[in-house]
Amino acid sequence: MKPKKTFRVGLIGTDSLRGKEIKGVLSVKKFPLTHIEFFDPDVQEEYSKLTQFQDEPRIIHYPTLDLLDGLDLVFLAGDKETNRTFGLLAREKQFQAIDLGDTFGNQEDVPVIVAGVNDDVIAKKRFPLILNPHPVTIILASLLHRLIPAFGVCKTVAFVLQPVSAFDESGIDELASQSTALLQGASPRKKVFKEQIAFNILSHTEAPDATGFSCGEKSIIAEIKRVLALPDFPISLSIVQAPVFHTYSIMAYVELNREAAIKDLERLFKESPRFRINPPSASCHFSSVSVAGKEQIFIGQIKKEEAFPNAFWIWTVTDNLTRGSALNALEIARILFASKSDDSTST
Repeated sequence: MKPKKTFRVGLIGTDSLRGKEIKGVLSVKKFPLTHIEFFDPDVQEEYSKLTQFQDEPRIIHYPTLDLLDGLDLVFLAGDKETNRTFGLLAREKQFQAIDLGDTFGNQEDVPVIVAGVNDDVIAKKRFPLILNPHPVTIILASLLHRLIPAFGVCKTVAFVLQPVSAFDESGIDELASQSTALLQGASPRKKVFKEQIAFNILSHTEAPDATGFSCGEKSIIAEIKRVLALPDFPISLSIVQAPVFHTYSIMAYVELNREAAIKDLERLFKESPRFRINPPSASCHFSSVSVAGKEQIFIGQIKKEEAFPNAFWIWTVTDNLTRGSALNALEIARILFASKSDDSTST
């Protein structure tokens, strides 16, 4: 009888938004880990901070090198400095790390993986570090991955409404406190955003370059091209800051190479469990309110453009912490677990 294979997991950044979400997903989904350790860089004293995992209290440790020994996989959900410090140790300590904070997004030797699109990359080769990309990359790469083989895509332009949770807890707190203050007739305090965000829309939150686009927008475009393995793919996007707590809402304009009808696109997306789509209706079934905390990419509307042949507008709403982060990371982890199982069997 073969011994049961072990898979030991660590989570750095347990109390961050991404950390809480991946911890919740690991707790409720059937992932075959045999041991998990929790870490946070703000732990001042051992046994001073606890969390819950599968209804049991667990200690959150300060991350140290000796505590990483023997781990197979580490989720990096802390601040960029912490993620970089421990991510760079992956090769030396012989564990694999999934970066949930876009810390290693500019490194060409770190694969950018969207599950169901290019996950074969990490199934074929072992990488110490793997990037769990930006939520917009996950959403648009998944969308285009369905469209390109079926119809071909000659142009994509996306208008992205970003939630304040893109700025972690501080963004959520600022929107909540500003909303309360304004409703009470008080002046809102600004710290995360340079302008009032409550009951407002901001055209940008990062300094633009000479073209008017931000580094963040250009980084997402580069990620999408890497995931699709199409370096010359014609895509542009613009991010607008919306006064919502969670979910990315994206209006994507796509021009197809082949003729198609709305029903053809609807049928294509219905074939994939990754998407959920409703037939046309006067009601707005999918919104930031209705989709928050859910697991799929929700397509609320498809419009066929009469002015341009084979052009469509596709409206998607997706939770940035579930499908846009934690579930993608979990699916990456499943592939790494399967690869380790195959290695164990072969040896």
